[in-house]
Amino acid sequence: MKKPTVLFLCVHNAGRSQMAAGWLAHLAGDAIEACSAGSDPGEEINPAATAAMSEVGIDISSQRPQRWTDDMAHSADVIVSMGCGDECPIYDGVRREAWQLEDPAGQPIEFVRVVRDDIRFHVETLIESMEAPSS
Repeated sequence: MKKPTVLFLCVHNAGRSQMAAGWLAHLAGDAIEACSAGSDPGEEINPAATAAMSEVGIDISSQRPQRWTDDMAHSADVIVSMGCGDECPIYDGVRREAWQLEDPAGQPIEFVRVVRDDIRFHVETLIESMEAPSS
């Protein structure tokens, strides 16, 4: 049986989507595949996002921003968009969620911590919904 895949998308793939993928990998372990990408990827991950995740024991420092592809989107079971608007793909048969999250780009670490914790709540809810038996 194929392991479910979640694709987290934001514009620069440097903050929110990277933190979400980090949380999913940390909280779900090997049960769910986590991927992240952006519609206009940045050069590097937001250092404040890396620092905020490190504070909770999650290392995303080796990740690099990347552009989403049709292959990524087609292989995903769930696509979670975080502010990429019309740039985020919609595909038949793929569950889509849009999370309203503040953009941590250029913000102080205190702000990024709040976003990090908000993302954790959303990821926990997503995991629960994916584990719920289908009726």
